[in-house]
Amino acid sequence: MADHSEIARAAPAGAVLMICGPTAAGKSGLALALAERWGGVVINADSMQLYSDLRILTARPDEAEMARAPHRLYGMLDGAERASVATWLAMAADAVTAARQDGALPIIVGGTGLYFHAAIHGIAPIPDVPPEIHAECVQQLAALGGQTFRSVLAGLDPVTAGRLHDGDSQRLVRAMGVVRATGRPLSAWQADPHQGALDGKAVRIAMMPPRDDLYAAIDRRFEAMMAQGAEAEVAALELRDLDPSLPVMKAIGVREIIAMRAGNMTRERAIEMASRDSRRYAKRQMTWIRNNFNSQIKFETQQTERKIQEIFAILSKTG
Repeated sequence: MADHSEIARAAPAGAVLMICGPTAAGKSGLALALAERWGGVVINADSMQLYSDLRILTARPDEAEMARAPHRLYGMLDGAERASVATWLAMAADAVTAARQDGALPIIVGGTGLYFHAAIHGIAPIPDVPPEIHAECVQQLAALGGQTFRSVLAGLDPVTAGRLHDGDSQRLVRAMGVVRATGRPLSAWQADPHQGALDGKAVRIAMMPPRDDLYAAIDRRFEAMMAQGAEAEVAALELRDLDPSLPVMKAIGVREIIAMRAGNMTRERAIEMASRDSRRYAKRQMTWIRNNFNSQIKFETQQTERKIQEIFAILSKTG
């Protein structure tokens, strides 16, 4: 096992590991193993794991795991907050800088494709949408329905409307909010030069297990989440009476558990539906990774010593 001084020589100060994969692929376990071996800091790139309210339901690392190596950007935001890609990128840049100042290797891990895209390419300098305009757009969507709302958006931003579907409520509201707040379509902002990409050279690792294995792991994990107390987490979240459009309220499993608690869905059906949604989400994640991530290393099975040494070899040549 390499000690930290060996890693300091092998991984230059500007290196950063990026581990991207679908839900339940084993990303956090790999990141922790690499951090322990190489003196790394694990930095979260999962949009749901930013929030403090749902540790179990979002599969956030537990206290024992977080004690084994430094972890950053986990459970640091309240569920009443609405984190954007720009919010995450600014926090991630600070975490990477702090890790390097401590002589540690930054290891960014998660499954939120937009976060990795921002880390690699930066983001367009889109102004924040005022909360009152966002709320008005949410109300407009609820009143009109997705199809009509998207038609209205098409009159203001045909490019964005053309690449979204009627049920993509979060992005539809975002696009409408931007054009209403700025007078300029989101697609025009996105065409501007991007800013804020993370400094340094990234070693990109994709975790892409066989689909059948991944889906079986997803099903087992949601059963385990229920056994570990996911229902109690959602019950506590319900008591807060938060805006249902907040990201934390859209975490996979929240809607199903709320329905179960209200007597509108059996426990078995809630598990079945949440597992189905997780599988669909994993499929979208894998599609994004194949089309956008351009990984140097791909894990198709559980981590192996050979793969870990392959990562080490690439880091050794980074500089």
